[in-house]
Amino acid sequence: MDWESLLYSLPGIIIGLTFHEFCHAFAAYKLGDTTAKDQGRLTFNPLKHIDPIGFIFIIIARFGWAKPVQFNPANLSHYRRDKAIIAAAGPLANFLLATALILLLKGFAALLLDSIMSDNWDRYVFMSSGFFNIMKYILLYAAMINLGLFVFNLLPLPPLDGSHIFFSGLNLRPEIEYRIMKIGMPILFIIIIIQNWAHVTILPINFVVNGILHFMIPEIWILFIMS
Repeated sequence: MDWESLLYSLPGIIIGLTFHEFCHAFAAYKLGDTTAKDQGRLTFNPLKHIDPIGFIFIIIARFGWAKPVQFNPANLSHYRRDKAIIAAAGPLANFLLATALILLLKGFAALLLDSIMSDNWDRYVFMSSGFFNIMKYILLYAAMINLGLFVFNLLPLPPLDGSHIFFSGLNLRPEIEYRIMKIGMPILFIIIIIQNWAHVTILPINFVVNGILHFMIPEIWILFIMS
């Protein structure tokens, strides 16, 4: 991802991470735990969710993280079930956000195609330049980023949300689960570094995201070939 792509990506990154963490906090709050609310995480303010170091890593290494949402297990009625719900809330939020963005892109593509088919060249030129052209790329990158957050975070690799969902279905002793979670972050970080610098695909996130995107917007070529 070059610097121009990064600039197009920043709105999607900030919104995606913020919405992801907010929904973790909201799920915990609705399940009876006020820890995240007391820490000021039940908000759409990005400054409450963005981790400065994690954000710098996004800029430099194209991989980063937000502040994890904390919750108190003692406040949950059904610990394993509620833990899985809290973990799933973040990726699900990203998928819903990506779906909303994709619907906007589909509407944009439909208008552009209609302009071509009806020979409405004034509207075609208007929608293919300036502000609309920039917004087209911002929406696309935001949709891709949120789909990526959805797919990536559902992987059953510690400390991703998918691992919390996975371990919630197992009857592991807390100390064993803690040890697995503790070594998970370095392993995941190494995998990301190998992928980024050695150009070796270990986690096919981009492949899955592109597949979902083209399935949901089969007419996406209209936006970037015909404009």
